[in-house]
Amino acid sequence: MAGLAGCLTTSSSESDADATGSGGGDAETYEVGYQDFQTNIEATAFPDTLYFYCVQSGWMNWPSLMQSFEDSYGVAVHDDDRSSGEALQHMRSHSNNMTHSGYNGGYTYGIVARNEGFTQAYKPQGWDKVPDTLKTDDGHVTATRRVTTAVTYRKDIYEERGLDEPTTWEDLLQPEIMQDLALQTPQAAVGLAAALSVNNARGGSMDDLQPVIDYYERIQEGGAEFTDNFLAQFSRGEYATFVRYDYSGLDLKYNNDEVAEENVGVALLGGENGNKGALNMPYGYALLEGAPNPAAGKLFMDYVLSLEGQQQFLDAYVRPIRSSELELPDEFIDPTEYDRTEFQVDYGQLVDRQEDIIREITRGANI
Repeated sequence: MAGLAGCLTTSSSESDADATGSGGGDAETYEVGYQDFQTNIEATAFPDTLYFYCVQSGWMNWPSLMQSFEDSYGVAVHDDDRSSGEALQHMRSHSNNMTHSGYNGGYTYGIVARNEGFTQAYKPQGWDKVPDTLKTDDGHVTATRRVTTAVTYRKDIYEERGLDEPTTWEDLLQPEIMQDLALQTPQAAVGLAAALSVNNARGGSMDDLQPVIDYYERIQEGGAEFTDNFLAQFSRGEYATFVRYDYSGLDLKYNNDEVAEENVGVALLGGENGNKGALNMPYGYALLEGAPNPAAGKLFMDYVLSLEGQQQFLDAYVRPIRSSELELPDEFIDPTEYDRTEFQVDYGQLVDRQEDIIREITRGANI
């Protein structure tokens, strides 16, 4: 049995270390939550399947987390294949009949969900280990990991075309790169991060989005496509370049057998004039108001924030929010590149303006 997110107790005399999770005889109970949110929950209340927005296969090593949680507690986690923006829209359309127990995805989308009354307070075990700037004081939204916008490219194809490794967003404007470049729309958190990265690199701000609008118009003229599904095409060489997160490229490079490791490059991009162009984007979760199966939802949240759960993010080259307590693999991008390119935004301001920003970019660039 995998390590527990909280302490296991039973009404019999057996110790935690001896508990097997079989539930033979007395019902198992688990201690979950941090401080005022600490409580005991019973396994008898667990569903066969837990529905949590944006927990999905192929994304940040969720398959491993989902499986280990099921192995530990007997609760399967539904593969919910949707973006942060799609999850928010689904909440709005099901506000009177919440179908999911929790939200997992882009941190700012979680704040929007809180502001619209879709979340409830819950501080999981380990909440005190999360930086104050990456959790809400009321316990509604907590960051669990962070990732940085990056470009992943086929080194073998670049070599055939005589292209150097890109170091700036300007480099991607070469016709030989634009012709088979893939990226995602700003409606998804990953696409919004990319748009803000381009905008910052080219001298824009949240009050001036014209730089990224102009950039997106230009790359579309050059053949670039906005699509959610491009990893298989990248493996086949149909796309030579895609924009996503640092972990996406590193995980594909080191944990994928379809493309040789030496043929995958991952780079962080800056601006021609020294502006930084790699947004650091937090991802997190929240328990939903009026959601089904809140006990299992709390246990899952505790497990994700436990060191065991956090390590599984690291196994896919995602930087967990508790990374200071873990050993980072040598395969990560050189720290000096993060120093050169990485930046953050005022996440509170982004929350307030997020939907207007998305609308302005998508309409302006006709995405």
